[in-house]
Amino acid sequence: MDQDYERRLLRQIDFHNVADNVPSPSASVNSLASLHKTGDRFIPARAGSNWSINFHTINENGKSPNQNRKSKEANSDSGKADSVAYAALLKNELLGAGIEKVTDPQTEDRRFQMPMQERSNLFRYALNCKKAPAEDGNEISPYSLSPLSNKSHKLLRSPRKPTRKISKIPFKVLDAPELQDDFYLNLVDWSASNVLSVGLGACVYLWSACTSQVTRLCDLSVDGDSVTSVCWNERGNLVAVGTHKGYVQIWDASAGKKLTCLEGHSARVGALAWNADQLSSGSRDRLILQRDIRTPPLQAERRLQGHRQEVCGLKWSPDHQHLASGGNDNKLFVWNNSSLSPVQQYTEHLAAVKAIAWSPHQHGLLASGGGTADRCIRFWNTLTCQPLQCVDTGSQVCNLAWSKHANELVSTHGYSQNQILVWKYPSLTQVAKLTGHSYRVLYLAISPDGEAIVTGAGDETLRFWNVFSKTRSTKESKSVLNLFTRIR
Repeated sequence: MDQDYERRLLRQIDFHNVADNVPSPSASVNSLASLHKTGDRFIPARAGSNWSINFHTINENGKSPNQNRKSKEANSDSGKADSVAYAALLKNELLGAGIEKVTDPQTEDRRFQMPMQERSNLFRYALNCKKAPAEDGNEISPYSLSPLSNKSHKLLRSPRKPTRKISKIPFKVLDAPELQDDFYLNLVDWSASNVLSVGLGACVYLWSACTSQVTRLCDLSVDGDSVTSVCWNERGNLVAVGTHKGYVQIWDASAGKKLTCLEGHSARVGALAWNADQLSSGSRDRLILQRDIRTPPLQAERRLQGHRQEVCGLKWSPDHQHLASGGNDNKLFVWNNSSLSPVQQYTEHLAAVKAIAWSPHQHGLLASGGGTADRCIRFWNTLTCQPLQCVDTGSQVCNLAWSKHANELVSTHGYSQNQILVWKYPSLTQVAKLTGHSYRVLYLAISPDGEAIVTGAGDETLRFWNVFSKTRSTKESKSVLNLFTRIR
């Protein structure tokens, strides 16, 4: 090559360098070799970039994917799981992401399992020339006709978690004429013997889930009274009936016989809760009465005073040590067996507190829901007397119930969406949203096997839904509220 031509060419290559002197012959040879190898343009390598290729998931309103995920339903199906797997394959083949396993779409972190350094760098200006180590027995033959990479083959061979399907239509609908559209009443309960009790007007009816037989337990019209609440005891042989005149009647369900009638309230009894042989009743007269049904009616009676308006929610804790009460005064109280005053008071709700539920999975965890002006579900640590989390549901919260087998809960709502929501705790993501009632879903009960729920509304129907799984969760709870996991 002509020396003058080589000299002019090297000057053009090093035009942006600070030094203008002519390089040595050895440097000239290396520069020319580099020029012929890489070309005259710099193109960054983007093989390790973590670009989101799911452009179809971007909301037109400009919300982030995380916000959209909170607002949308999390009802997983096979199509959704397939789309996630397909997106992972595209990232492997187009971007060289090296994804080997796809996470569950219902988990909180739905990102693909990629190395941290690849998630943090958007542009990478250097190729990783290190050869990936060969995998034991999984290396694809060089004669394979498959267009997919070894990582994609491993992703396709990885076990897929079975998708969970929650039907959005009830599996049974029963007519319930004269079912009252009253937020402060509790007219539906499901016993441990698989019998449903429903208060319709002045009567209480029993429906057997095993035989679908309906029987009338009692009729209060002869006394000019009506039913305002029903509640089964834990064994499922006795049912308590609260009346509009302030009485509490105890009935033997199998014999169809009234055992006793408890007095003491001066207004309707809208809330009942059993604790072994003790029965707690909450009334519009703002009192909570605790009585032992084995003793004469006037003996061993405890009068709990604290609410300034009607008591509309009562629930005993699973360990039978604490009673939670909610009132129309927007207050949530916690009582124990040794004091006549509430040991804990929570005043964050802005409307009546009817929906109350103790968690069967975490000791001391209490959930409560507020009425139309509040619309929030709040969680409380009753061991430390501190609030935990809060979620705005957008509708009046009428009832809450925890799943017996998984760390999930269901809520029913009134104004204005009349929906049924299934939540995963503690992430508070929606697992399912069920609609069908045309009135407020004021009543809720869970089946004894913990799989199905029944809801009642002012549209005079009872609807049965399959929302929970029978299989107990194998994942151990790591909450500090679960004291039993820390016993050595």
